[in-house]
Amino acid sequence: MAALWTATNADSVPLTSREAASGLLGSISLTCWIFLLVPQLIENYRNGNAEAISLLFLFVWFLGDITNLIGGAWAGLVPVIVAIAVYFCIADGVLIGQCLYYKARNSRQPRPRRRTSSSVFEPSTPDPTTPLLGRRFSDAYAQTGETLDNPRNSTRRAESSSDDMLAKIVEENDVGRKAWVKNFSSVLGICVIGMAGWTVAWRTGVWKPAPVEEGLGGVDMAPGAMVLGYISAICYLGARLPQIYKNYCDKSCEGLSLLFFILSLMGNLTYGAGIICHSTERNYIVTNVPWLIGSLGTMVEDVTIFVQFRLYATRDQDTAAV
Repeated sequence: MAALWTATNADSVPLTSREAASGLLGSISLTCWIFLLVPQLIENYRNGNAEAISLLFLFVWFLGDITNLIGGAWAGLVPVIVAIAVYFCIADGVLIGQCLYYKARNSRQPRPRRRTSSSVFEPSTPDPTTPLLGRRFSDAYAQTGETLDNPRNSTRRAESSSDDMLAKIVEENDVGRKAWVKNFSSVLGICVIGMAGWTVAWRTGVWKPAPVEEGLGGVDMAPGAMVLGYISAICYLGARLPQIYKNYCDKSCEGLSLLFFILSLMGNLTYGAGIICHSTERNYIVTNVPWLIGSLGTMVEDVTIFVQFRLYATRDQDTAAV
């Protein structure tokens, strides 16, 4: 986040197309990060649990945000960057707190007893006044006899089963279409808000283009801050691995918000692209390597989670139907 907004302390320079693109992408990225955790918070609230999300994933991500905050403050970045880093840590804390709350609450609630296979087939003690041919047996015999006597009934049931299957497919497609429209609308809204925010910041002078000197594109930064930047990048890269492993073990992504990972991918993409749009000078790129690794590197892991969403979607639907 640092490289996109250090321009606020720079002198006024002409706005080029690259600087405008860098500013727009940086603002969209910032908007993605602000709203990033909201979809997962809502998903957990609706489900009444947070079993789908890996706590190790959240804790490592939280550690990455803390090191990013300390590194940004140590490097003397502009106050808005430090404030945003504080917001990230608070938002992480809220999500972690929600997950721990649901975990503690649900662990205290007794789980419903499942009917074992023995209880299904184990005959209950009959009432002495119950006839030997009870009503259940008579009804079952009547249905069986009707099926045997009238083959049309089996044909009708087959047609009804086909109609139910067709209705199920249509319903699932309708739900998937609504989810796609919702996610697309959310992403479009994020882009509009980000572009509008950058336009206002530029017009009011809050955001200014950053001058880039040939061969001196880097930003002076304390070695300790740079080390923390690399630690933060490693945390961001490693955070998603526990979640990917959990999804693989569960063979399910049910309970995870797809929009949460879409905003993550979009935020990382626009952030890395914004850095590159600002300058491709060697010193500048080297200075921002930790942030480029932390943003563009995690995109591969986000894509892996998208693949898991697709692979396990059918299994989740079958489980919900049982």
